[in-house]
Amino acid sequence: MRFPQISSSLLSADFARLGEEIKAVEPFVDMIHLDVMDGHFVPNISFGPPVIAALRTWTTLPFDVHLMLSPVDPFLKPIAKAGANIITVHPESGPHIYRTLQEIKALGCRAGVALNPGTPIESLPLLLPLVDLILVMTVNPGFGGQTFLKSQLKKIKDVRALINETNHDILLQVDGGISPDTAPLVIEAGANVLVAGTAIFHGKADKYEKNISHLRGIL
Repeated sequence: MRFPQISSSLLSADFARLGEEIKAVEPFVDMIHLDVMDGHFVPNISFGPPVIAALRTWTTLPFDVHLMLSPVDPFLKPIAKAGANIITVHPESGPHIYRTLQEIKALGCRAGVALNPGTPIESLPLLLPLVDLILVMTVNPGFGGQTFLKSQLKKIKDVRALINETNHDILLQVDGGISPDTAPLVIEAGANVLVAGTAIFHGKADKYEKNISHLRGIL
């Protein structure tokens, strides 16, 4: 397995040809990142289980699904059934984050917890036994193409320290403003999975390999 891993965010891809976009990046990335947004928890709407199920037929790469929904629990089973491999949720998106993580595991998926820029890490130690991935957001969730928030680098370092104190195999993912300029900062802080959207899906599809190679080369 390559480290750092790259999870390509379809939020920045061409929505009219998502299947083809997946095929264009498939040989060069480690996961496909799918942001499911409801226009309520975040100020945007993306796609849901039917689209994920349709895209599942295009690749065998892991589907890394980030749920920005509230309430989130009713969507866990449909998202898992649609083909998710990792389901990441926010503590704020339901009344009982521990129960939500238990349900994700019971559905046969790996469980992730996402921290918005304003979400403290104090609850994480209690959740670590259930968590396979921790996502630190380095932008406010809801839109692609935002500017990286350097204030979140300390949080990444603090989360890395928490993970290192455990015997659990937990991925530390960072999403938001990832580019050749910011990627080295988050890797140095302790991340080992980068979510990249705009940095990958700019130019035509024949440029994606070069974009990803540039990102990996910087690292």
